[in-house]
Amino acid sequence: MSIASSRDAVVTARRRFFGEGRPVDGMLAAPILRSWQRCAGQGLDASRSPLVEPPTAHELRELQERHDRLGRLARPELNALQGDACLTGSVVILTDAAGVVLDMIGSGEFAGRAAQVALRPGVSWSEADTGTNAIGTALVERQPIAVHGAEHFFERHRILACAAAPLIDPRGRVAGALDMTGPAAIRHVHALGLMRLAAEQIEHRFFSEGFERCTVLRLHTDRALLGTPREGVLAFADGVLVGANRHGLDLMNLDWPALDLARLETLLPSVRPSDQIQMLRGPRGTRLWGRLVEPPQCRSRAASAAVVAAPSPASPVGEVEPILDTEMLAQLSRTVRLVEAGIPVLLLGETGSGKDVFARRVHAESARRNKPFVPVNCAALPEGLIESELFGYEAGAFTGARRQGAPGLLRQADGGVLFLDEIGDMPLSLQSRLLRVLQDKQISPLGGGRPVPVDFALICATHQPLGSLLAAGAFRQDLYFRIAQYVVERPPVRHHPDRLALVRKLWRQLGGEEAGVQLSVEVERVLAAYNWPGNYRQLVGTLRALLVLGEPGHPVEVSALPAEIRAVSACDSQGLVPPVTSLAEHTRSALQAALDASGGNVSRAARRLGIDRSTYYRRLLKDKDRIR
Repeated sequence: MSIASSRDAVVTARRRFFGEGRPVDGMLAAPILRSWQRCAGQGLDASRSPLVEPPTAHELRELQERHDRLGRLARPELNALQGDACLTGSVVILTDAAGVVLDMIGSGEFAGRAAQVALRPGVSWSEADTGTNAIGTALVERQPIAVHGAEHFFERHRILACAAAPLIDPRGRVAGALDMTGPAAIRHVHALGLMRLAAEQIEHRFFSEGFERCTVLRLHTDRALLGTPREGVLAFADGVLVGANRHGLDLMNLDWPALDLARLETLLPSVRPSDQIQMLRGPRGTRLWGRLVEPPQCRSRAASAAVVAAPSPASPVGEVEPILDTEMLAQLSRTVRLVEAGIPVLLLGETGSGKDVFARRVHAESARRNKPFVPVNCAALPEGLIESELFGYEAGAFTGARRQGAPGLLRQADGGVLFLDEIGDMPLSLQSRLLRVLQDKQISPLGGGRPVPVDFALICATHQPLGSLLAAGAFRQDLYFRIAQYVVERPPVRHHPDRLALVRKLWRQLGGEEAGVQLSVEVERVLAAYNWPGNYRQLVGTLRALLVLGEPGHPVEVSALPAEIRAVSACDSQGLVPPVTSLAEHTRSALQAALDASGGNVSRAARRLGIDRSTYYRRLLKDKDRIR
């Protein structure tokens, strides 16, 4: 059905349903019709504006603090989707279980238009308050859903095109929703697929907290997908099922009522606690691959040591684990031993080369695995807030501070691993404070207060040449020798010895084979030949997009590839040499393009890119320094 005819069908359905009270069966998607019927049954009037009352700043702050854990677990996903949202003039929204907007990032220009229809933090977008919309309807239907234009219940929401997926926690309760909303004039064909994948990532991450005393079973029909968000996860306390994700329940032919009833010994009598992957038989005779891990108090030191060679149970949200060759596996094992001995490690490598994923895997395979992993992107924190975010503050330390104070990210890492990404972007003034913390093993929060002892393993990372920063006086030499007691280099994707095998392995990890979507031989050739200036992040992002675009039974063709990759392929096939574009040049072009599109207004350019203004200035100045 064409866009025009679909739009006409919805307009006709609206006239019959709202104006004439006639049935419209078959004219709308079933979830949309059910939602219209629910809204009408509640007495909502589609011709009027919904009655919503935005909260005060104080109420909004309290709301966000109440849902701090959800916001923290979803933050990596919001950050990963921010670029997609900015490129499509959309916003990505996180809500609580009641449909109240907690966070919104993406296009600043569209966010302003959305605010005109009360789509902003603190406002409820439940069906009862705001009629048929992707957020509210996905929460009621407990399934991903897209609502476009006139499919919304209220007339004034016809300017929106929304796609949302509910977030289901390990107890089967709705925890919130993730939504992408943009202008209805644009058909956002990939939004629903992106939301579905992102929701899976967040639901997978729910198991990172609260299940430390449980025996956790991770399983899948494809061995390669263990450790990814596509795996099934089942948590048992004293042998009884107490938590699960939807993949896990489906693999075991169970539903949510099985919680607190089903027993591990009945479901899988042959499974044994081990860090090694086992072959199992599911209830329908399906061959499964699984790993059953007991809580730390039930494991011997020998069992803990054996995990060093095993895959990490979870990759960071929004990422797929890079493939490690024999040398990198040995490097991983050495790094785990160093971290456990309290020796700081510095990861070097280009942007997107998998430093963050490597750090997470080190944490997952170390003795600190059951304590926090706290990642801090030193380049992303607003310059005016970076000190308070890192070191914390006492109540009333500055205007706008939370009344009860905040512990800071360094204290949150106590007992676990602190990962300082882009350490080269840390201001000099804070480098001296960080050095003092590393020397004294204690933190003094802003606003006074007693120093607090901390114990964390430190992993730092940067894509910058720290040697040049040292020579220029932009990085402290004493801090460098403190954090770089062991250096690990992550090679770029273009140096991978078998890029075709890499592409195929990542495709399996993303679930392409399971979904029945295949890459054509020509697409595989082009992907393997491309140099990937953005490394794993760019490669995985491209594969995710192809998975959304692909259809089961039809190989993905070259026409589906992004334009810049097709252009390189065309040059290669014609014997031409395409211009080499570095990641720094990509960044510089993006900064300048945003500035040009914003009429020279730096604040507007920063909003277009979804970054802080101070971060924009720092990036721009660094690029100018490189040119000089």
